[in-house]
Amino acid sequence: MPIRTTIVFPTGVIGMQIGMPVTLDMLAANPAESLVVALVVAPGGPDAPIDPNSLKKIGVAARVSDRLNLPGGTVQATVQGLHRIRLVEVERVDGYFVAEVEPVQETPAPEDVAQNLIARILTALEALAGQVERISAETPAILRMNVTDPGRFADLVATLANFSVASKDAVLQQLDIGQRLAYVLEELEAQLRRVREVQEAHGAAEEKQARAPTSAADRAAELRQKIKLLQAELGEVDPVEREAIELLRRLEAANLPPRVAAQARSEVERLRTVGPTSAEAADIRSYLDWVLRLPWNQRASSGPKAIDLAAVQKELDAAILKLEETKDRLLDYLAVAKLRGDLRGPIPCIVGPPDSGKTSLVEALARGLRRPLVRLDLGGRGEAQLVGTRRTRAGAAPGKIIAALRDAGVKDPVFLLEEIDEIGLGKVEGDPIEALEETLRWEGRQAFIDRYLDLPFDLSEVLFIATALDFYRVPRELRELLVEIRIAGYTPEEKVEIALERLLPRLIREHGLEEDDVAFDADSLFYIARGYARDAGLGLFARALSTLLRTRARAKAQKDEGTWRFTPEKIEEILGLPRYIETPAESAPEVGVVTGLAWTAAGGELMFIEALKMPGTGRLIITGMLGDVMRESVNAAYSYVRSRAETLDIPDEVFRDSDVHVHFPVGAIPKDGPSAGIAVTLAIASALSNRPVRHDIAMTGEVTLRGKVLEVGGVKEKVLAAYRAGIREVILPRGNERDLRDVPEDVREKITFHYVERLDDVIRLALLERPVRPAAVGKTKAKTKAKAKTDRRRKAKETTASTGARPRARGRRPAQD
Repeated sequence: MPIRTTIVFPTGVIGMQIGMPVTLDMLAANPAESLVVALVVAPGGPDAPIDPNSLKKIGVAARVSDRLNLPGGTVQATVQGLHRIRLVEVERVDGYFVAEVEPVQETPAPEDVAQNLIARILTALEALAGQVERISAETPAILRMNVTDPGRFADLVATLANFSVASKDAVLQQLDIGQRLAYVLEELEAQLRRVREVQEAHGAAEEKQARAPTSAADRAAELRQKIKLLQAELGEVDPVEREAIELLRRLEAANLPPRVAAQARSEVERLRTVGPTSAEAADIRSYLDWVLRLPWNQRASSGPKAIDLAAVQKELDAAILKLEETKDRLLDYLAVAKLRGDLRGPIPCIVGPPDSGKTSLVEALARGLRRPLVRLDLGGRGEAQLVGTRRTRAGAAPGKIIAALRDAGVKDPVFLLEEIDEIGLGKVEGDPIEALEETLRWEGRQAFIDRYLDLPFDLSEVLFIATALDFYRVPRELRELLVEIRIAGYTPEEKVEIALERLLPRLIREHGLEEDDVAFDADSLFYIARGYARDAGLGLFARALSTLLRTRARAKAQKDEGTWRFTPEKIEEILGLPRYIETPAESAPEVGVVTGLAWTAAGGELMFIEALKMPGTGRLIITGMLGDVMRESVNAAYSYVRSRAETLDIPDEVFRDSDVHVHFPVGAIPKDGPSAGIAVTLAIASALSNRPVRHDIAMTGEVTLRGKVLEVGGVKEKVLAAYRAGIREVILPRGNERDLRDVPEDVREKITFHYVERLDDVIRLALLERPVRPAAVGKTKAKTKAKAKTDRRRKAKETTASTGARPRARGRRPAQD
């Protein structure tokens, strides 16, 4: 299909009116829709004959479609350029031309050469756009949006700058992209010279000087235009223009979403219009840098469907010993995501005491999924720190969420939200709870908008996992989006096993020691666990071992060879006396002291509740930094004991003539909740009845005014706390019997559980009989004698009053010689 009045470059589309007889014959002989032809420029005038040999050159494979017959015998059609081809043999057959073609290979230009030529071309176009009417003022802006492919850029310049057909054909013939760009630049510079010559011939400079004074803005625009002309003639490139071209090239290469790409291009255009050293220019550069560095399309995996559950479980087992239930719950969550193909649904929240392995579990999970892990500590974060600050404010910056994704480099990392129960606490700016809620909701995840970027970013492929110490301290709005996965803690036996298999070998390597340098047996490790590390996690245990190993490392550095065996005596020599020792309440029964069980964010703990009777007026004194619920529980317990005074053998005058002081030790720690009800009731009953309480039994449960024992929470943690403290009998509400399935089997086998429904059962199990001591018998006899003496004196006084006689005074016995 020879043409003479226009040309179509690869990827270009034009509407063409065809009237050349040879072309009309070709179309008539090939009526198929979407006909592919070899489009080539034929030399000569409109009516000049076409020599087939003149068509043996570079042409364009093009698709002809949407034909429309017009009056006068012409045809209108849409022609779409596909790619360059070479016409090797051309002959005329049946009235039209047929050619044998072959593909061509374009030679790319070095990147630095191409970018320099592109910048100079754009500078020349900027100068021409203000001087030549046939070049639109929008042409440079359009071309800046298409600088990624230098070869296509040269073709676009030839099209939009309205090159002549001969010049366009010369551009088409260039297979070396560097030479193609250089030819386009020469054409533009030649046009600039012609424009300059025309201006000089017509005295343009003198005419401008003779005009009336213009405004400052017009004068600035005129000067900028002159600068562009001079730069184009000198072959120089404006640094701002070069920067804009480079940014546009990076934007095209980044394959950004349409809305993001449009916003970024708009910012590049703004950068060209502001001063290069202004604060606004710096803000634009920072904004574009954030846009370009975000992982809009980069992924670390193929999606939830590709989750390998076996690989994840292998990593979890390799990283963490025990915690089988927690691992199972995480694998269940991943299995649902794999079957559904997305991460819709509640977010896992791993809840447990400090140093119990929450973060290690998430790290192992990320390794198993082959995704990077990013972490965000939510404690003390304000709203702006999470979701960014709008650019209109001074010091604006993106939020921590989008910054973490930029650092990860992919849009589907494992995102760890640490200590989610600490969010919003203290003095924070804005409402971080609402901001995080909007982010974590499924609808919000699909189009998360950071206020600084003000662009939607898809978080639906991010695997969010949260951690917390206390699930019920998490704000209610966020709890609705989470599913709790609890870690109760470790028993001393589990700590010893973990130390022997995992912890101790790692710590030995970290301290530069060899395995032969130290020797720990199970008894020594158990001694450390019981005496120095009764916490629910492994933190105190690991720190105690590290202290021992540092001492050994110093000795080895001082040429002390051999193996150190850490016996209890050696451990005490380095660590000092054990932190946890038996108290009187643990070693012997005592009046008014009860061993209760409490749940804290650090796991279960023993809580010794003390009650004391003293002379007074019937007051009830409560101390120990208690919350309202616990104070109400103490009042209810006192009322119950008073109602059962006769059963407990407590005289009525005791309540009238005595005060009761109930104290919860460790007064600096806040305490609240009703689960200490049976322990408080027993302590008050013990103090008022002078009956001791068993020291080897611990208890938990809420009590009502009628003496009914109600179930409580945190049973697993409380039972493990009793076990770690060496207590082997525990009183639980009957309703909590089902909760023991969560307690490790080896612990259940070693503890005797008593399930109670009423407080009478608790009194029967834990309150001992009032002891009868010899000393107490002697005191009773003395009181009897004193009473008899008082009676005799009273009778003597009565006799004196009736007879009027005075009693004989007792005198001293005379001293003997």
